[in-house]
Amino acid sequence: MAIKIMLIRKYLKELETKTTTARETTIGYLEKIAANSHLNAVIEVNPNAEKDAAAIDKMQDKPSPLQGFPILLKDNINTADSTVTSAGSLSLANNIVSQDAPMVKLLRRAGAVVLGKSNMTEFANYMVDYREVQGMPNGYSSRGGQCVHPVDPSADPSGSSTGSAVAVAAGLAPVAIGSETYGSIISPSQRCGIVGIKPTAESVSTEGVIPISTTLDIVGPMATTIEDAAIVLGVLQQKEYKIAPKTTARVGVYKNEGWKITQEWLYANGLLLQKMKFAGMDIIDLLAEPINESFVFEIMRYEFKVAINIYLSKYAGANTPKNLTDIIKFNKENPKTALKYGQNNLIAANNIGNNWQKDPIYKKAVADRNAAIDRLDSFFVDNNLDVVFMESAHCGLAAGTGFPSITFPIGKTEGGLPIGCCFVAQRGREDLLIDVTSALI
Repeated sequence: MAIKIMLIRKYLKELETKTTTARETTIGYLEKIAANSHLNAVIEVNPNAEKDAAAIDKMQDKPSPLQGFPILLKDNINTADSTVTSAGSLSLANNIVSQDAPMVKLLRRAGAVVLGKSNMTEFANYMVDYREVQGMPNGYSSRGGQCVHPVDPSADPSGSSTGSAVAVAAGLAPVAIGSETYGSIISPSQRCGIVGIKPTAESVSTEGVIPISTTLDIVGPMATTIEDAAIVLGVLQQKEYKIAPKTTARVGVYKNEGWKITQEWLYANGLLLQKMKFAGMDIIDLLAEPINESFVFEIMRYEFKVAINIYLSKYAGANTPKNLTDIIKFNKENPKTALKYGQNNLIAANNIGNNWQKDPIYKKAVADRNAAIDRLDSFFVDNNLDVVFMESAHCGLAAGTGFPSITFPIGKTEGGLPIGCCFVAQRGREDLLIDVTSALI
């Protein structure tokens, strides 16, 4: 799908020369959202968006990094603009909060205009354990319906930041914010042909974001270009990324034979590897057994109840469940609308006892995660690497260990669907991740 790309720096120049206004731009995107409602990418628009943009147009201050720039937020991020924050669940359809999440405050302070909330896989795809039963489709939520791929409605758009990825790919927003616990920024970005950056664990505040795991959750930007994603990431992390494309890089190649990938994806990623070699990058094969990532499922199961209950105790208002037990009860009482695919994950998490941190299963999962972090870190240190290239485009390892990762489109399938890649850097080295990948576009 061909879309007009609005770049942040070009847009700011147009604002400066008064060839456009924030209000005109915002109205244009709201109209695009309305005209593409069949995609179910946006669950709710911000009724104050046009007014917010008009107010920015009147400001006489020095232009800010995102002056009047339209952004969509995933529907698990708190906003104090009368839109609901529901994680796609009908059980939280009345959850209107009174204050922005800290990361939203940073975006607004930088001048961003919040267009609204993007649809998502309900509870970030934590309703049903897909390993045990037929899972909830990526992009489905009981409140927002099924979000569909912008190129082929029958294709899997991936999730759980599905609406954010689809909206950017379809030109309904130039940038969107997604959240990730185990691949939910990178995977839908790969499948929809956009750029996604998953930051280092804990480098962006997740306060005011409906959680799964305090250990694994993070939020990050999804955009059409690496530069735009880097600008927004800088705002979220309160720093600035000055991109300097780097070809004198040492790249480790991580082979994960257990990760299912089509021949078309393998071929496209193989071509990218050749491009790195032609660019003069040093390529080092990491000849080691794949790192086990199964610990993520136990960490999520043991942390979810406490995390969601803390969120609800802080933010849930009138007519909103106050804990996970209430959510499960609501779903059971409304099975036709709220429980289309089941909720075995919610029930399993709710059965975790109060002494969960001392449970041997949880302690082993944390120990396994620490071992995975050490092993991945050793790849970088022992081989003096700048980045690791995931040959199979697998995004789960970086997610589970909290290392930053990035994807960008590298090709298309015979049927026209996008193909993405995945690069990983050491914790806190988003700068290297951005510089090395910028040399490859």
